[in-house]
Amino acid sequence: MSRNTRQLAKSASLISLATLLSRVLGLVREQLIAHLFSRTATDAFYVAFRIPNLLRDLFAEGAMSSAFVPTFTDYLTKKDRQEAWTLASTVLNLLVLVLSLITLVGILCSAQIVNMFAGHFHSVPGKFELTVLMSQIMFPFLPLVALAAVAMGISNSHGRFFIPALAPAMFNIGSLLAAIALYFWLLKHGLDPILGMAIGTLVGGLFQLLIQLPTIFKEGFRYSSRLAFRHPGVRRILLLLGPGTLGLAANQINIFINTWLATSQEEGAVSWLNYAFRLMQFPIGIFGVAIATAALPTISTHVSRNETEGLRNTISSSLRMVFMVNVPASLGLVFLSTPIISLIYQHGRFKASDTNSTANALIFYSIGLFAYSAVKVLVPAFYALGRSRVPVAISAVAVSLNVALNLILIKPMGYRGLALGTALTAILNFLLLFYWLQKYIGSLRPNLLITSFFKVMMASMIMGIGCFYFHQWFYLLSSSDTTVWRALVLFLSIGVGLIILFFACKLLRISELDSAVNLVKRRLK
Repeated sequence: MSRNTRQLAKSASLISLATLLSRVLGLVREQLIAHLFSRTATDAFYVAFRIPNLLRDLFAEGAMSSAFVPTFTDYLTKKDRQEAWTLASTVLNLLVLVLSLITLVGILCSAQIVNMFAGHFHSVPGKFELTVLMSQIMFPFLPLVALAAVAMGISNSHGRFFIPALAPAMFNIGSLLAAIALYFWLLKHGLDPILGMAIGTLVGGLFQLLIQLPTIFKEGFRYSSRLAFRHPGVRRILLLLGPGTLGLAANQINIFINTWLATSQEEGAVSWLNYAFRLMQFPIGIFGVAIATAALPTISTHVSRNETEGLRNTISSSLRMVFMVNVPASLGLVFLSTPIISLIYQHGRFKASDTNSTANALIFYSIGLFAYSAVKVLVPAFYALGRSRVPVAISAVAVSLNVALNLILIKPMGYRGLALGTALTAILNFLLLFYWLQKYIGSLRPNLLITSFFKVMMASMIMGIGCFYFHQWFYLLSSSDTTVWRALVLFLSIGVGLIILFFACKLLRISELDSAVNLVKRRLK
């Protein structure tokens, strides 16, 4: 195992640990929403949250991280540290100014924005108005999460990954605490209790920012009130950020288009798609984002030092690791979709019919899981190279294809077609990015990657079939249908699947498995 792979795996494991906690808390948050609130309320909440969440990826976490980290890393590598801190302060000040104005406009124009994307909500009394109110409440989440993204970029540039990766967990904790604390108070005052989730979003965003401040101050950051649009580092970030907002947010735009089309489907379609996408994001967040986040500073350093061979090796090893962890996760979600959703969500107001509907969406979403994670590795590489226009052009193609596929598939497949169209678009996005990246840095050894992918796919298919039949057989051993029994059967099935996957990978001589096992052994020692 190469030094690059070892370092990448070590950093990714720390991020994965923190992200695992965040994703678990995120599922608890989703469980609370599914358990307590009606389909009307949850549909309204998810559409309202989607608006600032889309802007978050356009102007904050996604594009900002990809533009800020390479520039800040370059300043740390080639210039005085004080200049790097001045750049960070300037970026923070500009973000607060610009995003505060966007937030104000968003609050004032919420009705028009919601009407644009969820006009069908007018057909259900009170649903449209509830969506507008929650959208207004949640818009200030945007500047909070943008500041948190810059703090994360500073920490990652210094090789600190755990606390920034833990920050989203604080968001979920804040959301949960506020929602639970306000639930009965809102009912008592005749207000819809789901407003507590909207308020909790703001509390969570504040928690996500505050937990990261001690780390960056420990690294030597000192805030400056300087506001300079002409700062050379700021100009460089803006050049990357401008076109990059669309390039990195292609998936978010596709999801938003899905939401818009889903509002025309049966009651609950928006929620089913959201629950399914949340589950699909679980392995992406734990593994895909972890690998991409760990790789970005290394990629930026290679670019800054003009180390082309090291850059190619880092990207290639990152993609192989993405395949190793996300392809099995994808097949696992496909074969065990119904028992997973039943265990997590089927409580309170979430019925068996909701489980089946959500499982159908999850199966189609999961087809593109590996591509979602791979895109998170490739897009920042273009930004580090100063080639941000390429992802923009590719994203335009991807978004156009997504719209076409959704319009074609929604008639015969309903909301399920939206999930399939999104997955197919993600795969195309990945393939185009991979092809064009090789134009700038040379061969990423595609034959090796293709071989690795199909080996992992074969092992994962064996695992998935084994999981499915073991679950069916084990479930029939008892007539019990308690939550404890369902959990036991599911976890045993997953355990059997992992054992099958291990031996299948050994049989197929998949080297990435050995890297993962060696990493675990070292960490246990």
